[in-house]
Amino acid sequence: MNLWDKIKRDLQKELKAGIAFVKEGTAVIKKKARKVTKEEARRYKIIELKTKVQEQMAGLGGRIYDLGLNDKNPMQDKKVIASFNRIKKLEIQITKLEKQSMASAKGVPKKRSLKRKSK
Repeated sequence: MNLWDKIKRDLQKELKAGIAFVKEGTAVIKKKARKVTKEEARRYKIIELKTKVQEQMAGLGGRIYDLGLNDKNPMQDKKVIASFNRIKKLEIQITKLEKQSMASAKGVPKKRSLKRKSK
């Protein structure tokens, strides 16, 4: 076998190995991208739910204030009770999503900080 044939064969072999390596890397990247996208969607949902809780609490505070002006017991008002129940349901959803988020974060390695060597 001459030098040209040997180089050609070796290059083809390395090209096939390189393509296989790139395919494998692409599959890993794709899998991680899905995981990150899923986690970001979960975080967005948590923020959305917390915003709803904030809106409910603001409305609840206004309602209780109005009832207090009229010397009524706010805990006997149907709208106050309904608002309490909505906030409690939102709180449960937030807790569930945060637990899922923490569980998925356990499998992700922490970022390393680069330490500079002192001279």
